[in-house]
Amino acid sequence: MSAFRLIAGRPVFVLCGAVALLLAGSGLRAAETFPYDRPLVLDVKPMPPVKRVPILTVEPGGKATIGLWCKTVLGHAELSGDAIKIEAGPLPDEMPQYMAAGQCTDDRVKADEDMLAALTQVTTWRRQGGMVVLTGAAAMKFRPSSN
Repeated sequence: MSAFRLIAGRPVFVLCGAVALLLAGSGLRAAETFPYDRPLVLDVKPMPPVKRVPILTVEPGGKATIGLWCKTVLGHAELSGDAIKIEAGPLPDEMPQYMAAGQCTDDRVKADEDMLAALTQVTTWRRQGGMVVLTGAAAMKFRPSSN
């Protein structure tokens, strides 16, 4: 045993192997960072008659811009580890100037309300492949914009 140092009567390589197995089995991994300042595009098909889909952008200070199916709302996001809480301002009464008459159908306006409600119920986030998944009452997958 002269080649191995003994710690508490055990060879060092056994102790190191046990620590490695514990770390591997515990699910420890490097903490993932939230993609701040990157538009996160909801992974859904566009709702006719326009191609716009919801987009969430969170700045490092927590300021959030929530682009919905028709309208855009400002909010605040608090992140701590894998926990996230999104607070949103109210939906504006007026339609966006760039939307032509008839583009914000009743279905799209209802989808704005539903999406905003779902975002304010989000409690956790995680990376899943190239996606960012926000989980609350429902799971929503976003893909970071490549722009």
